[in-house]
Amino acid sequence: MQIGEAAERVGLSIRTIRHYEDVGLVTPSARSDGGFRLYTEPDLDRLLVVKRMKPLGFTLDEMRDLLAILDALAAGQATEHELAALRDRLARFGTAAQARVQALRDQLHTAEGFAQQIRDQINLHGPTTS
Repeated sequence: MQIGEAAERVGLSIRTIRHYEDVGLVTPSARSDGGFRLYTEPDLDRLLVVKRMKPLGFTLDEMRDLLAILDALAAGQATEHELAALRDRLARFGTAAQARVQALRDQLHTAEGFAQQIRDQINLHGPTTS
């Protein structure tokens, strides 16, 4: 599929997908005879990984590292020692993701408390009149 359809399917802008290609995160699997980028389902899966990492504050280097780990695991050619190291690195990403999710939950809880405080003040003082 071309970049427009890929963008629509994963919920990213065309510009963002091109940026991810420019920084080496997600390269389209092929190009058409006319030079259009062509994306496959595995390409879309990679875009979704990056999309999900972004709001958690992972850096581009961390994204590249995780994608490399996932690629190596999917290739299925690692030795037992390499496989153990890959799983360990993947587990560290899982731990980091959970910690970042919890931090976002804490931040959301604080924001909800603030919004409730404002609502309480509005209810206490009634609507403003001109």
